[in-house]
Amino acid sequence: MKRVSQALTALLASFLVGAGALANGLDGVLEVSSAYVNVDHGVFKLHARVQYPENEDIRVALNDGVTLMFDVEAVIARERRYWFDADVVSVTLRRELSYHAVSNRYVVRGSPDSATQESYATLHEALEAIGAVDDWPVLVEPQLSRDARYRVSVRASVRRGRLPDTLRVLMFWTDSWHRTSEWYSWSLPV
Repeated sequence: MKRVSQALTALLASFLVGAGALANGLDGVLEVSSAYVNVDHGVFKLHARVQYPENEDIRVALNDGVTLMFDVEAVIARERRYWFDADVVSVTLRRELSYHAVSNRYVVRGSPDSATQESYATLHEALEAIGAVDDWPVLVEPQLSRDARYRVSVRASVRRGRLPDTLRVLMFWTDSWHRTSEWYSWSLPV
C-alpha cells in the first residue's frame, strides 16, 4: 500500500511540474508585426503578419497532446470626435494547432470545427503559416459612409485549447495559459 501511495504521489508531482511548465509556456514574442487592408470589388480584405511565441515549452506541451488556439481579431470603428468610437465590424479568425504523434507533424486547422487542415514538419513552419493572414474579407463597402473616418485595429492571441484527459483532471482550475498582443491600428483610407 505504501508503494502505491508513493507511486501516486510521484505521478501527481510529475503532472504538476508539467502544469507549471504550461503556465509559463507562452513566453516569447507575440505581436502583429504588419497589417494592411486592400479593396477588391468593394470588399475590404485584411493582410497581416503575426509573430507567435516559439519555445521548447510549447513544443513539449503539443507533444503531450495539448491543443493551442490562435485568434486574430479585427475591429473597424468609425471615429467620433466627442464620443467613443462606434464599432462597425468586429470579426475573429480562429486557428487550431495540434501535434500528430504518428506522422510526427504539426497540424493546423482553419478553425476548431473546420474540416480543412494543413500539416507541417516543424513547429516553426506551422507558426509561420498561422501567423500569415492573407485576403481575409472583413468589411464590404456599403457598411461605410463617405463622410466618416474609420480606424482598423488588429490584435492576436494564443490560448490553450483542448487538453488530454490526464492533464484535464489536474488542470481544471487554471486558465493562465493565455496571451494577447497589443493592438496594431491605422486609419482606413476610404
